[in-house]
Amino acid sequence: MSAVMSSMSRFRSTPMRLLINTLPKHLQGLHVQQHKSHTVKSLCTSTDATPWTFATPMTEMLGIKYPIMMGGMHYVGYAELAAAVSEAGGLGVITALTQENPEALRQEIRKCRDLTSKPFGVNLTLLPSLKPLDYPGYVRAIVEEDVKIVETAGRSPKDLVPLFKEHGITTIHKCVAIRHALSAERLGVDIISIDGFECAGHPGEEDIGNWILAAKAGKVLNAPFIVSGGNGLGSQLAASLAFGASGINMGTRFMVTKECAIHPNIKKAIMAGDETATTLIMRSLNNTERVFDNEQAQTVRRIEASTPGDFSSISQLVQGALYHKSFHETGNVQDSVWSCGTVMGLIDDEPTCAELVTRIMDECRQAIAQLPVATKNTPP
Repeated sequence: MSAVMSSMSRFRSTPMRLLINTLPKHLQGLHVQQHKSHTVKSLCTSTDATPWTFATPMTEMLGIKYPIMMGGMHYVGYAELAAAVSEAGGLGVITALTQENPEALRQEIRKCRDLTSKPFGVNLTLLPSLKPLDYPGYVRAIVEEDVKIVETAGRSPKDLVPLFKEHGITTIHKCVAIRHALSAERLGVDIISIDGFECAGHPGEEDIGNWILAAKAGKVLNAPFIVSGGNGLGSQLAASLAFGASGINMGTRFMVTKECAIHPNIKKAIMAGDETATTLIMRSLNNTERVFDNEQAQTVRRIEASTPGDFSSISQLVQGALYHKSFHETGNVQDSVWSCGTVMGLIDDEPTCAELVTRIMDECRQAIAQLPVATKNTPP
């Protein structure tokens, strides 16, 4: 990381279009931004004959072409989808706990490696579970299979970061609060994933969206960070870069792609929904989860309202087996609680991963190009 940053030290914060307009035509797209104690350089280059490329600390550290990451998703993050995202130039991610045991994770990692030669990662979520989980076994599978990128989420990864560093593994930790991000930074986490209230799954208990979280992360963090939660458009990638981020993480948006193996009915429900089509459960347990607003979720909310803090009263309704059955067997969108984000309001088609990633990068560049032109004669 230090080598990447030192090579950028000659740059200074400059109005984006003013800088772009001073470059040779084939290098137009250079975006340089001062980020706390280091300089982040985002380089977009293109010619008429070649597609444009994009470099940020995220792409440099992870060895990927585009600053787009697929987040960990239960019963979604399998090898086929992860490989498709990686092949498209982003970072695909296998979800460890979707696999029944560490040996199954080992086999899924090997399958992904057969499908792509490009970098991919493994998500390891550290959250309370209805049954004991063999975390040491999952970690051992990750290390022994020579996975080089791990996304952690949930509890602090303090016991894992030193081990991962020892084995040359880059750690991305998902944080729903700035204080958690600062703590992760002190632990030596390589990249912070700032997870706003818009996200699917567990958004924390403080209800702060990315318009604030990402902007503050750009002010206070020294480590590179990416923006997670609510992402589905290239203009959001451009906005994230403006905040000082190195890229974005997407979950729900990748659920509605050709390579995602979930039932077509789930994809249709996401496309038919809008930004108001989610709800929050388990708030009284301080384990808030954003899920699709359906009959099962409303039943959980009613029971929780009458017996707040009593997990036993809803445990049978929120179990993962129901989630899995909806996604991979019945396609019933009503009889389980399943995670999805408010980005539903931005999803109306089912592209391939390659088509989606290309579109987002094109939209990002277009969004940057449409910014007002700054000139030396423009008053402050």
